[in-house]
Amino acid sequence: MMIIEEIKQLIIDSLDLEDITPADIDENAPLFVEGLGLDSIDALELGMALKKKYNLKMGADNDENKKHFYSVKTLADFIQAQTKQD
Repeated sequence: MMIIEEIKQLIIDSLDLEDITPADIDENAPLFVEGLGLDSIDALELGMALKKKYNLKMGADNDENKKHFYSVKTLADFIQAQTKQD
């Protein structure tokens, strides 16, 4: 499974988005406010799910994290960069 599809499924599963399929999520659309419309609680839950699944290390820099969490595509890029470092 491509990492983009994995992330979409993880978003749906970890946030209990019942009426959404991976195909409904645009990988380039914003995840927060517009786009998927997630909020800060969703961000925490998603962050924990991503850390658990991919063993990610996230910094305390909120601006940096916001960039990574902008869309499914930016998350995929971040995860791939992190997993290459290990």
